[in-house]
Amino acid sequence: MATYTLTERTLPCDDTWEVIVVGGGPAGCAAATAAAREGAKTLLLEATGCLGGMGTSGLVPAWTPFSDQQRIIYGGLAERVFTECKAGMPHVEPRALDWVPLDPERLKRIYDVMVTDACAAVLFNTALVAVDTDGAGAVAAIITQNKAGLTAYRAKVYIDCTGDADLATFAGAAFKQGDEQTGELQPATHCFMLSNVDEYGYRQRKDPIPAILASGKYPLIRDGHWCNNLVGPGTVGFNAGHLWDVDNTDPHSVSRALMQGRELAAQFRDALAEFAPQAFANAYLVATGALMGIRETRRVLGDYYLTAEDFFARRHFHDEVCRNAYPVDIHTTKAESATAHTQDWNPLQRFENYGPGESHGIPYRCLTPAGLRNVLVAGRAISCDHVVQASVRVMPVCLVLGEAAGIAAAHATGLPTHDVHTMDTAHVRARMNAEGAYLPEETAVGA
Repeated sequence: MATYTLTERTLPCDDTWEVIVVGGGPAGCAAATAAAREGAKTLLLEATGCLGGMGTSGLVPAWTPFSDQQRIIYGGLAERVFTECKAGMPHVEPRALDWVPLDPERLKRIYDVMVTDACAAVLFNTALVAVDTDGAGAVAAIITQNKAGLTAYRAKVYIDCTGDADLATFAGAAFKQGDEQTGELQPATHCFMLSNVDEYGYRQRKDPIPAILASGKYPLIRDGHWCNNLVGPGTVGFNAGHLWDVDNTDPHSVSRALMQGRELAAQFRDALAEFAPQAFANAYLVATGALMGIRETRRVLGDYYLTAEDFFARRHFHDEVCRNAYPVDIHTTKAESATAHTQDWNPLQRFENYGPGESHGIPYRCLTPAGLRNVLVAGRAISCDHVVQASVRVMPVCLVLGEAAGIAAAHATGLPTHDVHTMDTAHVRARMNAEGAYLPEETAVGA
């Protein structure tokens, strides 16, 4: 590609913030709320027109489990969001904890209120375009773009909640991407919603996917992935179908995938109307996600690299800021898709699953990119291997990690973010426990 040298210019700069959070998904909303709640002057920058990320713009139709099969383990702000979302859905059992449907429009408003009630400022339709560093491991400023043009922002601490580690990577952080051996990324899914569904027929339906696949009439439907939930009256949300070779850090790749995803959603509507008419004969494709459902891209290399060994050992850490019980959920690879529908096989059974009450810890050190002194990363881009990322990438975990990052950022405004874990991670853990987190006291020697 040819190069172009920008004309030197001076940008307007807003340097009034203590904490700036980039990315308004679950991690970013929790991070901004927690940082502001702890007293830091906080700005949340979001590239789209609403908060919530995959649960709102992405139309993911259900929460992954909030429990370890015995109790809620994603407490604090995560539990608050989850409970308030359920409260506005009369068809959802209030005591339900696992695979609970969500209403994306209600969830948008819940995040709006949560963040602004904590006195964090929000700026929508604002994208991160560049990061300037001081050459010694600190971010000096970030550059954003919106209808006002290019603007520089400065803060004492930055929290990267972009999902793709954009801020940390632009600042020079090392990262890994995809499977360690093959480089393959988990497939993407373009979620969608069907309305005018017959609810009685929907509840009585049988799995139509084998017949759809056998017909060969719908070529984009290539395997049996079709998670779905009743999200409102006569309205079903779908996390269904796979799109392979999609890299969210490559705009060309994502652009192609979004168009293919919309066609896949239309094929699902037509296929379900044909093969499950009791529920979907008159169904209407009412929406596809404004965001592609991306499961993984970059993973930063932090002060601790969480591994599959840690997961299967149910490991505790002295500085853990989250317990997680979600299975390792590596979706069907491109090679597997050709035969997956012919086998009684569930990707959630690839690895050993936890029993009731079992979980593993995620240390604060997974949130601190090596070599960067004033940056934290929360969400699916934390420091971990490909296998564990398939477990920790989900929304409840992102909410808890975001809250931890926000508390740490507010506490670290006068010192490098790495120093929080060496000096006073206990303070972060204490504040999280005070806000309702689940952080058992037992630790593993040497972890």
